[in-house]
Amino acid sequence: MSRDRNEHGGAAGRPIPARLDPRAGRPSRGRGQGPAGDDAGSRADRGTAAPHRRTGRAAVVARGVAAVLSVVLLGASGWGWYLGRVAEATVNRTDAIPTAGNSDAGGAAEAMNLLLVGNDSRADLTDAQLAELNAGTDSGINTDTMILVHVPADGSRASFVSFPRDSYVEIPGHGMDKLNAAYAYGYGEVDDAATEADKQAGGAQLLIQTLSQLTGLRIDHYAEVDLLGFFNLTSVVGGVDVNLCYAVDDSEYSGAVFPAGPQTISGADALKFVRQRHGVRPDGTAALPRGDLDRIVRQQVFIGGVLRKMLSDDVLLDLGKQRQLIQAASESLTIDQDLDLLDLAQQMQSVTAGNIEFQTIPIVGDDRDEEGRSILRLADEDTLHEFFADLSAEPEAPASEAPAPPATVAPSEVSVDVFNGSGISGLAAEAAGELEAAGFTVGSTGNADSSDYSTTTIRYAAGDEALAATLAAQIPGSVSEVSGDATSGTVQLVLGEDFNGIGQPTSPPADTGGSAAPVEEPRTAADTSCIN
Repeated sequence: MSRDRNEHGGAAGRPIPARLDPRAGRPSRGRGQGPAGDDAGSRADRGTAAPHRRTGRAAVVARGVAAVLSVVLLGASGWGWYLGRVAEATVNRTDAIPTAGNSDAGGAAEAMNLLLVGNDSRADLTDAQLAELNAGTDSGINTDTMILVHVPADGSRASFVSFPRDSYVEIPGHGMDKLNAAYAYGYGEVDDAATEADKQAGGAQLLIQTLSQLTGLRIDHYAEVDLLGFFNLTSVVGGVDVNLCYAVDDSEYSGAVFPAGPQTISGADALKFVRQRHGVRPDGTAALPRGDLDRIVRQQVFIGGVLRKMLSDDVLLDLGKQRQLIQAASESLTIDQDLDLLDLAQQMQSVTAGNIEFQTIPIVGDDRDEEGRSILRLADEDTLHEFFADLSAEPEAPASEAPAPPATVAPSEVSVDVFNGSGISGLAAEAAGELEAAGFTVGSTGNADSSDYSTTTIRYAAGDEALAATLAAQIPGSVSEVSGDATSGTVQLVLGEDFNGIGQPTSPPADTGGSAAPVEEPRTAADTSCIN
């Protein structure tokens, strides 16, 4: 990133409004003032605004979605219709979906990609609520929690992918920066004379464009939830069950103080739980060694607990509680102009806790940008696009019957020419002896056209598939291909450096040290194992 920024850290020529700037702490706005101000020293080093305030938004959105879902599960009753009308009448709308810069790739037409964002504004909180939530004073809007939800056309599952706020990404028109700066840039690009709603829509649109470019997916809908809504909803639902591996004490920052083991949390404690990224265990070791990444796990686990609660009989059969949830969710939700909450609920009505998965975008590791700020390096573009393409792929219809295995013949019917492409002296002769011992007929042996083959390859003429399959069965991991150089009736075996012998599988490819860290296994909403 270039250094020609103004005093608020904005791009040259257009400052980011101070209350939206996610990169610099502002003590006068309640930052760095004890527990409510988060970690002032840490933020000065990282150059970011209060990171944990946005955390609750995603959980609230999930609650809102799940609350509407319960309407559909009641059936097409008058009560369900009434609750739907309540939701539609009270929900806020914003022009969040951009007309350009939003990919056309999104899977089947009926599938849905929904961006969940948390609104950290404290404007509607009373002084008493601010104190109870350990939330400090109003610091504007921060987008420190961003989750992409994919629901396939058949509604059989839901995938939640979290984006860390410090992800170093390209923001259209602004170059490389932290992901949580995208909303602020978009907000600041709108004319100063515009309404607050138009500015917020500008922020949402640039954030969607940034994530669409990052994922290669079209983002169909947008939803954000505010801090007060999170507080109210967790109270109405009666608490959420979570399980901690260790007791934690983060009384200095988020206010989170919890014992180890299973427990039910709600209201102010729920907000502290999903905001925590500091604190220590009783033995003095760091409770959250990965900072924001561990906080994301907490968010995901909490959302999973919310969804389990929403799908339970305690909520589905309690009409009074359903009305409270619908009202609280819709009043705290801001969604795009075209999102139909009842349609969304109908699409998700077959989803169960076991097929709701939570993941985090593939990350390479921690780093520093040219300004010395702490950032997260993501996997390369091809890896990310492949990750999200797999995520959004429609479930395959079950095959009526398994495909028949390839036909084979007796080894004595297979003639093999062996070529050494491994660069290991004498390997062709060794393989030839093993082939003969296994019953194959060996024709000629010699060196391949190159000694740099990394993969053992079986080449055969069209029509000799059964011969090639017979040999391939003796070398698991080898690659078979039709070749115009192969003579009909004779199979060529080109030995690569992965060759371990006839009857032995080849060696797996060596780790090339690529940029993508291993993708963590998804966690489902049904998982109640402990976390840090």
